Formats: sequence, structure tokens, C-alpha cells
Amino acid sequence: MEVIWFVLFAVLLAGYFALEGFDLGVGLLLPVLGRTRGNRDRMVAAMAPYVLANEVWLVAVAGTLFGVYPLLEHEVLFGLYPLVVAMLLCWILRDAGLWFRRRIDGSRWRGFWDACVAFGSLGLSVGWGMALYAAATGFESSPVHPVGLMLGLVMTLLLAFHGWTFLCWRLPGAFGATRPGRMLALSGLLAALPATGVLAGAMPYLLEHSAPQATLTVLSYMALPFTPLMVGAQIWVWRTFRPGKDALRLPSFF
Repeated sequence: MEVIWFVLFAVLLAGYFALEGFDLGVGLLLPVLGRTRGNRDRMVAAMAPYVLANEVWLVAVAGTLFGVYPLLEHEVLFGLYPLVVAMLLCWILRDAGLWFRRRIDGSRWRGFWDACVAFGSLGLSVGWGMALYAAATGFESSPVHPVGLMLGLVMTLLLAFHGWTFLCWRLPGAFGATRPGRMLALSGLLAALPATGVLAGAMPYLLEHSAPQATLTVLSYMALPFTPLMVGAQIWVWRTFRPGKDALRLPSFF
């Protein structure tokens, strides 16, 4: 049972970076590729249908982490408390930018919230790199470390590349190139590589510090039946909003 939950946790973590990663990547690229208001609107419209579905993966990762590996709760939440709070604030800022940018039709209003999207995406990208460094050291080193900052830069570049690949897949030719679905899958694997590498190194520790067997059994009965629903919803989103399907129309909530 411990191995099954470890595999599920690994899939959820990789899925978060592979899917939510391109949302963050598009946000990072707003100041670079979105030099005009029209381009920024097209970039947000391209990723908007996927945002809420992709964020579900983070909720699933957090729930699995604290349910299956309860001993890590103290190390993650208290050992990285300032970083976790900063990342939560960046997440709120990024989502607020997406929600409010079109509420008033003014250049200053749009510019402010677009900057919030870009800044929040940057904070999350760097924060994830720093958190992965702390996790790789067993939470014994501060995430504010040259290596942690370097990993944050690497994560930012990987997510930006993933976001650009997504735009080239979703809006063929609109931003300088066209990319097939297999290239998007490859960039997703690259975006998830640092996290899966850290997780692979921590596998022995996680297996030894899993929740008791009875707890894992109860979690299986409660969570696993919903897995097909989550997968089915993802398939529906990707089939419904594939390239050529309303690529320039913003959902009402964005």
C-alpha cells in the first residue's frame, strides 16, 4: 500500500508541474511576448480554460502529502513557513490578476493586473525551486541559499519554456512557431523533472515514514474512487479546448 500511494503522489506532483507549469510559464512570458494589449489578451485566453482544472492538482498534492506522510507536515509548513506564506500570496496575486484584469476596460487597470499575473507567476516559479532545494537537503538547509536561488532560476526558465511551447501548440504561429502535442508533452516532462528527481531521492524516507496501514486503507477508500473523475475531467478539458477550439475567447470569469 505504501508503494501504491508513493506512485500516486509522484504522478500527482509531476502532473501539477506538467499542467499548472504552463499556466505559470504563460504568466512569466506576459511582459516578454505580451508587448501589446491584444497579445496579452490572446495569451490569457489561450490558458484560461485550463487554469482551474490544473490547480486541482496542487490541492490533490497537498492532501496526499499531509494524509499519507503526516510527519512531513511540521517540516514543510513550519520549516518553510515564510516561503510557504510567500508562495500562497503569489498564488493569490496571480489568480486575482486573472480574475480582475477585464473587470474594468482601462489600460492602467489592465496593466496593473497583468503585472500581478507576471509577478505572481515569477514568485511561484522561484519559490518552487527554493522549496525543492530545501526538500532535497532534508529541510536542514534554508531555502534562501545560492543553490536554492539557482534552482529557482532553473525552474523559472523551464516553466517559461513550457509556457512558450504551450502557446505555440494552442495558437499555432501566433508567437513565432508551431509546436505539436508531443513537444508540449516533452516540455511538460522537463518542467516536472526537478520535482520528480527530488521525489525519487526521497523515496526510501517516504516509504519508511508513510502513515499506518489502517490510515492508508481508509484513504484509499475515500480518495481512489474519485481518481477516474479527476482524470476524466482533465481529458474533457483537453478535448474541448484543443487548438482551434475557441482559442481567442475568454471565459466569463477571466
